[in-house]
Amino acid sequence: MFVQVIRGRATDPAALHEALEVWVRDLSPDAEGWLGSTGGVTADGRAMLLARFDSPEAARRNSERPEQDAWWRETSQLVTDPVFADGKQVRTYLGAGSDDAGFVQVAHGTTTDPGRLLDTVERLSTNLRIFRPELIGGTVVLHHDHTFTEAVYFTTLEQAREGEQLRLPPELQGAIDRMTEYTSYVAYYDLTDPWLYSPKT
Repeated sequence: MFVQVIRGRATDPAALHEALEVWVRDLSPDAEGWLGSTGGVTADGRAMLLARFDSPEAARRNSERPEQDAWWRETSQLVTDPVFADGKQVRTYLGAGSDDAGFVQVAHGTTTDPGRLLDTVERLSTNLRIFRPELIGGTVVLHHDHTFTEAVYFTTLEQAREGEQLRLPPELQGAIDRMTEYTSYVAYYDLTDPWLYSPKT
């Protein structure tokens, strides 16, 4: 899997949502290799979009389409200071997310040990699911500059907040705490009204 990440600030969240709806309706049928998209705008107006493709080549071919270029030229007016980050490596865990999620939290951070980060997240997720059943799944995207983006999918915001209050077993909490040795979270994007899309089957 290959993931393109776009983040910025939405000048008009409703219009941005409509623009993505237009893309899914009119452009996605001919977007070879498109696997789905996750997006949304936080309460303070920050926009986040993750577009999943089956390969870097498929993502590049989509970007080179004239209709894609025309769509983005119009849509980019709705996002100030957009930042693009391609996925160098992608790891999914549990259900890898779901279009049925009622809440998605996206984290952006840096890591000094990308391989250890991926292995730890995948290993912990199985045990964490036992204590956090509202956790549907997630996707971790490593970028080329030692930064990463992680999208975590939950059933609902309320259940996610309740789960955060649970006391985890010491060994599990200890493993999570040790991640601070090689991982630093820079920003969180709480998407309380996530925009979730997959190809129609």
